[in-house]
Amino acid sequence: MRIGIVQLQSSDDIVANLALAQSKIKQAASQGAKLIVLPEATSQAFDSGRLDTQAQELDGAFATGLQDTARALNVTVVAGMFRPADTIDRQGKTIQRVHNTALITCPDQHLGYDKIHTFDAYNYRESDTVKPGKDLVTFEVEGSTVGVATCYDIRFPEQFRELARRGAEVIALPTSWMDGPGKLDQWRILTAARGLDSTVWILAAGQARPGGASSAGQASGPTGIGHSCVIGPTGRREVEAGFGPEIVIYDLDLEQVARARKSLPVL
Repeated sequence: MRIGIVQLQSSDDIVANLALAQSKIKQAASQGAKLIVLPEATSQAFDSGRLDTQAQELDGAFATGLQDTARALNVTVVAGMFRPADTIDRQGKTIQRVHNTALITCPDQHLGYDKIHTFDAYNYRESDTVKPGKDLVTFEVEGSTVGVATCYDIRFPEQFRELARRGAEVIALPTSWMDGPGKLDQWRILTAARGLDSTVWILAAGQARPGGASSAGQASGPTGIGHSCVIGPTGRREVEAGFGPEIVIYDLDLEQVARARKSLPVL
């Protein structure tokens, strides 16, 4: 299976972000990619304003725009967006929360996975503005089962192992990773560990690092660190992007999953 990982930098403009995503999807598809994974928050970057003001359902312009592109190119696209969720009170303040949704769209499927584990760490509380999801999601690409998780989910191995038990050979991981001291090391360790302990391919698509390499290692919000990667089912890092916008194309050998699970029966 040929896959594409799109590492881009979203802005606060959902219309511009849709156009950017469509352009990058077309570039990946022109190189033969059939499964194309974009970052978390593709529709609107974190820390770029209120998420609820541009949140849309799966029948909104952003999701259907990507659906039209996926249909035209006969590919499957996974991309992060936000959907309206609920209204809560936080210390006397009314907050309109959203779902942090990974859109999955192709000619015969159009669905979403709502991020289960919200990023409530490092002095950041995603749950103040994002309602956690509950349900795991898998889908099919060329006869193979693909699971999906989002960013902070990577710290919860049981989610990845359960996806593998449900048949996933590949897990798409849209991400907008927070930079800071040691965060790139953690990213590399966690992605490799989830590939190894679940014996799956990990397709991790991250937001590019604002400011590029010159800002690397500095504490930031969850606006991206780059370093999108493909991890094999033995934990090997097959390819890794840098800090800036980039498209990674890679051919997955799905037979490696069966071989890994035979020699390392950890599920």
